[in-house]
Amino acid sequence: MKFSALADTEERLALRDAIEAVCDRFDDGYWGELDRNHRFPHEFSQAIAEGGWLGIAMPEAYGGAGLGVTEAAIMMQVIGASAGVFAACSTVHINIFGLHSIVKHGSEAQKKDWLPKVISGELRACFGVTEPDAGLDTTKIKTRAVRRGDHYAVNGQKIWTSTAQHADKVVLLARTTPIEDCAKPTEGLSLFFANMAGVKVTEIPKMGRHAVDSNQTFYDNLIVPVEHRIGEEGQGFRYILDSLNPERILNAAEVLGIGRRALGKAADYAKQREVFGRPIGKNQSIQHPLAECWSELYAAELMTLHAAALYDAGKPCGAQANAAKYLAADAGFHACDRAIRTHGGMGYAAEYHVERYFREMVACQLAPVSREMILNFIAERELGLPKSY
Repeated sequence: MKFSALADTEERLALRDAIEAVCDRFDDGYWGELDRNHRFPHEFSQAIAEGGWLGIAMPEAYGGAGLGVTEAAIMMQVIGASAGVFAACSTVHINIFGLHSIVKHGSEAQKKDWLPKVISGELRACFGVTEPDAGLDTTKIKTRAVRRGDHYAVNGQKIWTSTAQHADKVVLLARTTPIEDCAKPTEGLSLFFANMAGVKVTEIPKMGRHAVDSNQTFYDNLIVPVEHRIGEEGQGFRYILDSLNPERILNAAEVLGIGRRALGKAADYAKQREVFGRPIGKNQSIQHPLAECWSELYAAELMTLHAAALYDAGKPCGAQANAAKYLAADAGFHACDRAIRTHGGMGYAAEYHVERYFREMVACQLAPVSREMILNFIAERELGLPKSY
């Protein structure tokens, strides 16, 4: 099922087709085996890196393509629509948004040293922000980084750190000034690009996306050189905010891809499956819900395109990026749910893979931000309602 809204120029269509050619090398059988055996998709990751796609939105000076979030969204939508669905997206998407803080606030030496290695796939990074007791209240994180001369000693823990089992580095947020000594809770947080060597990593058993690990990470006097701090001390919270809007946009594009794949599978099955002497797709009780899913996905795709265009033009896009993520996650979830229902009993079987798509889609309604927190944001910022949390 092809896309039309995001890939709206010849160059973007060519980008879509090139990414699709890479993804088509890894079918449902490949991803199903990885899901069953909890094996990381090294082959897929390498293929994406070899094509230079990890640097799609990175500056050309460091080996990237220098393209915008719109092009990155096209790439992630195609990857989401591949057989790997969210696991495939999770293999690569931190490279697109997670290192934006280095691009924007890192020193020239840091960019020259780190970015080419990340783009080539030589260096794999993960993202360490969320903590068990803080959740979305990032200012309340307890991980501390104490400066001792030319280095910091980091102590604390993070949760839901994806790919930590395979990462060389972590973009790590830690408090460098106690919150009680800060004028604002958002102050006193610093961002680091730390080595994962010496970090204890414990995998979290979970519902889906078994091919890509989620973890708790424990920092026990981890030594981080001062030169591995990104930007100024105490400005880390402001730096990670730079990544939030593109993260929302790219996540929206990913779940649109997943929803489109599930919808395509459902439509194909409805054409082929015959009950009572006729294909089930001839019944309006099958047709209408699938048509509703198509409409929801397309509308969410247009919002995603709008948010991406605003971001690439340097215009405010917080509400639009959040709305895109909200609409896409709901539309994608409905499509995956309907795909299982269309398949009937076989939708519950691993053979048709739609149950795997559904399990992976559930995470997209919860992370990286819940639909409820998005509604809070829009109510406050766009409707002028009082803050509710």
